[in-house]
Amino acid sequence: MEIVVCVKQVPDTTEVKIDPATNTLIRQGVPSIVNPFDKNALEAALQLKEAYGGKVTVLSMGPPQAKDALKECLAMGADAAILISDRAFGGSDTLATSYTLASAIRKLGNCDIILFGKQAIDGDTAQVGPETAEHLGVAQVTYASRIEVSGDVARIERESEEGYEIIEVKLPAVVTVIKTLNYEPRYPSVKGTMKANRAEIPVWTAADLTVEEGRLGLKGSPTQVRNIFTPPRRVQGVIIARDTAREAVAELLQKLTEAKIV
Repeated sequence: MEIVVCVKQVPDTTEVKIDPATNTLIRQGVPSIVNPFDKNALEAALQLKEAYGGKVTVLSMGPPQAKDALKECLAMGADAAILISDRAFGGSDTLATSYTLASAIRKLGNCDIILFGKQAIDGDTAQVGPETAEHLGVAQVTYASRIEVSGDVARIERESEEGYEIIEVKLPAVVTVIKTLNYEPRYPSVKGTMKANRAEIPVWTAADLTVEEGRLGLKGSPTQVRNIFTPPRRVQGVIIARDTAREAVAELLQKLTEAKIV
């Protein structure tokens, strides 16, 4: 079984800073981590490999320092890692990112299952996985908490607001994985870390992929940030305590009227 896991290196959420001039994240000097949900997806991939055999390849689109994230994935047990990096990809929104990732997955060829974390903690859009499936023209299942495979069919337990659904899809398919005890990420082994430190991570640029230039980076991104601001702090509410409910309601109505709410 050929398994691909798409991971993203994200800023540590406690250290996020925004450039007020460009409305983009300031990454220089900011600690970076592997997106936690992507680690859940990687754990799901490693368990599938242990159960059914095969190979786990990790893909990441990002700047050169994203190699650190890929090496961490190798240390956890991934078999191979590829970095997709080019200035032409800079400023990509989810549509351009998913287009680029889909192009890289096609270059890999013969992928049975493509895994993503349910969302990235910096953007929180949960769009890249499903959009990649659309570019590839394959089935997709989101919010997976358990994955089983039989032949060319995946049986997936999917979490929803009402409970759990059991969905069967024909492979290849894209699956996004939630944080769950089933896929609690393992720790890198000492042997795996030493091997990862010695690994050479291949880098694919736009020239290595079959892509249309107008669909990459800012040119291929219909979504652009116009403004970023910090919401005003909420002021503490007023507590109304009266002897009777009628008195409390009367005072509440008076305050709402004074504030021109009613």
